[in-house]
Amino acid sequence: MGLPFAEFLQTYCGSVKDIPIAKIAKVERNPDRSKHLETAKATVLGIELDFVNLRSEEYAEDSRIPTQIAFGTPLQDALRRDITINALFYNVHSRSVEDLTEKGLQDLKDGIIRTPLSPKETFMDDPLRIVRCIRFSSRFGFTMVPELQAAAKDGEIQHALRTKISRERIGEELDKMMKGRDPLLAIKLISELGLYSSIFYIPPAVAKSFSAPVGPASSALAAACVLHTLTHRDVSRRPTLPPLHPVLSAAAFHEPSTLPRLYLACALTPYRSITYEDAKQKPRSGVEGAIREGTKLGVQNHYLDGVTALFEAADILKNPTTGGDNERARMGKINPLKSVHASNKGAFWATSMLFSLVQELVPFWHVDREDIDVEEATKRIEAYNAFITRAEALDLLATAHAKALLDGNDIVRVLETSQRGPWTGEVLERVVEWQLANPERTKEQCEQWLREERTAGRIVIAQPTQAKKSRN
Repeated sequence: MGLPFAEFLQTYCGSVKDIPIAKIAKVERNPDRSKHLETAKATVLGIELDFVNLRSEEYAEDSRIPTQIAFGTPLQDALRRDITINALFYNVHSRSVEDLTEKGLQDLKDGIIRTPLSPKETFMDDPLRIVRCIRFSSRFGFTMVPELQAAAKDGEIQHALRTKISRERIGEELDKMMKGRDPLLAIKLISELGLYSSIFYIPPAVAKSFSAPVGPASSALAAACVLHTLTHRDVSRRPTLPPLHPVLSAAAFHEPSTLPRLYLACALTPYRSITYEDAKQKPRSGVEGAIREGTKLGVQNHYLDGVTALFEAADILKNPTTGGDNERARMGKINPLKSVHASNKGAFWATSMLFSLVQELVPFWHVDREDIDVEEATKRIEAYNAFITRAEALDLLATAHAKALLDGNDIVRVLETSQRGPWTGEVLERVVEWQLANPERTKEQCEQWLREERTAGRIVIAQPTQAKKSRN
């Protein structure tokens, strides 16, 4: 069993090799969760290892969870693996790699993704293996063999992927792809294999309340290609586009989680502009539904809250302009908006600006030719560059972090009322505009301006509705 071997290794490493193994975790058998055999886990020299017996498996047609698992031979265990390069064994006695499929080592040298058994048999047993093939292909830049690609396009297998695999497992694989070496290649493979609607699958109970059909999968690939083009640090590989403002070019690398979040957002572009009702009949965005119900990723890496905020910000920031009346107040009040800048969601205004630009460039990307309409793209890039340059000149880049001179309690106090409601937020927005237009003024001067606005009748305190009065 896995645990006795792990305990033996712990003793050996500690007494003979002076390599401490602090703790061994035991994972109990749980057939309902595809854990038919006990497993042990330990971290050795910073590497997390699993200890489990060699095994063979049998599957039912309607589930990826094996109906029967038995101790198996090394060959049986190798043949049940997803791809040949994951079916290599290291013999601790001979200190050599054993390639029981007789293809793994050569595939590793040639950069090939291949299944040990026929792809259809491998995928029908466990359709999640299709997604794993995509992940390993994008991770190593390896090529899938033609028969594997053909099997991935098979309608029966794609149906099995939608119905046999939990959304949580799909989400785990997507997370690894977005954090991997080449998330663009992962999205490209999903598109080329026709797997978008199976991987980003929305359960019918949710999809039936969508306000519009899901957009074309090609828009996901277009968005990812645009993001890659704008953020690729090898300038020689970019189309002849104007360089991004330094603030924009650095936005994707704000923190390690930013770029994976941006690529997932690009992948969800087909869900933009869609709304639906959740189980409580509350309206939500289609992007939120795709994450919440389609991938079950939740707020890890700020996927659920951060990606949703990116799309909200893109609607606010699109077509940025400079000049005009009250320019400083008009431009500056955008940055503090919670959809545009909320660090607790992983949202930062520069990243929001970058994603808004990506979304504006999607219509100009030609997926079939893998290039962009340079003339139209240049106009949009220059508009965003000009906006940020002007914001710098007006000393607005820090307004996203600036604190309003007055808060809701101050407003209620200054206006001498005990009634609060939506009007309070509207007044707070006007306070922010005044503060941006008058950057040198003090809190006391802001309070005086607020009293004058109330006296002049330009601020109206909304009274509670009759319904609210009756409830009170």
